Amino acid sequence: MKPIVIDIHAHFTPKFLFERFDAHAAKFPGVKLLRDDKGMRMQFPGTEPTRPLMPRLSDLADRRAWMDRNGIDHQLVGGWLDSFGYELPAKEGLAWSRFMNICMREQLRDEPRFTPLATVPLQDGKLAAEVLGEAMAEDFGGVMIGTLPKGIAGGNLDDPSLDPFWDTASRLGAAVYLHPMFVCGEPRLGDYDLVNAIGRLVDTSIAASRLLCSGHLLKYPGMKFILSHGGGTLPYALGRLARSHQAAPGKVADPRQGFATMYFDSCVFDVDSLEYLARKAGVERVMLGSDAPFPIGDPEPKKVIANGNFTAAQKNDMLSATAQSVFRVRSDCWCGS
Repeated sequence: MKPIVIDIHAHFTPKFLFERFDAHAAKFPGVKLLRDDKGMRMQFPGTEPTRPLMPRLSDLADRRAWMDRNGIDHQLVGGWLDSFGYELPAKEGLAWSRFMNICMREQLRDEPRFTPLATVPLQDGKLAAEVLGEAMAEDFGGVMIGTLPKGIAGGNLDDPSLDPFWDTASRLGAAVYLHPMFVCGEPRLGDYDLVNAIGRLVDTSIAASRLLCSGHLLKYPGMKFILSHGGGTLPYALGRLARSHQAAPGKVADPRQGFATMYFDSCVFDVDSLEYLARKAGVERVMLGSDAPFPIGDPEPKKVIANGNFTAAQKNDMLSATAQSVFRVRSDCWCGS
């Protein structure tokens, strides 16, 4: 393995997505690209326009400088969840995911500090499986998916219609990175930026709890399943989920077994929280994650690991080794040393 520090939780929107949009728009007429005084936004069927695209999402020079300041050699970069378009009809979603993946791959082709994560049309399990297979053949590091496979209409990741996707992920040994979505469906989150502060943690926890209690993660053991933001509330709530399993025998799968298969990022900010996560899940299942370049991400992500009560070998696992075993990091990845 290369002696590199890897940030597994980062987001990127390729400029090619906007530069090439008009030439390909006929393939996905349900996608609207809005260019106005509010900035660059997108809109999908039945939804309000997305938040304005943050320029830093596409600025690789700024990204590299930030990585240099933080001693980070490499990033796994997924897309911006607002742009995944799960609300699109299935065939349009197929075309949109393929377009996004092509733009991502080609924008990063000559950028050895970045390994892209694909997106898939999660609104259709068979098509999602097809695109995942294509992405893994094109040297993507894995796939990033959202918590709501129907977008604003909701949906559940354990729905049987998605079994082809999970089966393909397991068969290919793919890294599947679950990331919360901006639409959490709870009006009490409307103030104090609570959608970001707590809503996303709840969103992840609900989606992942369904996969635990349905036994889904045990059914597809070949994949590597990763949760963002330290797993949301799951590490703390695992005992309660396990008690539910005991109280409803035969109705709920043992969540502890599924939890033991999961991986987590380190984006929890507090050292004692990271130490608890590492004790609960195992140090070998925690990896450096920043949530760059969003403002709520960790501006100095290595510190929470450096200041924790971990051995040098454990820190190396979290900073480098585990990520290289979980994700398919590009073979020509840049090595600062």
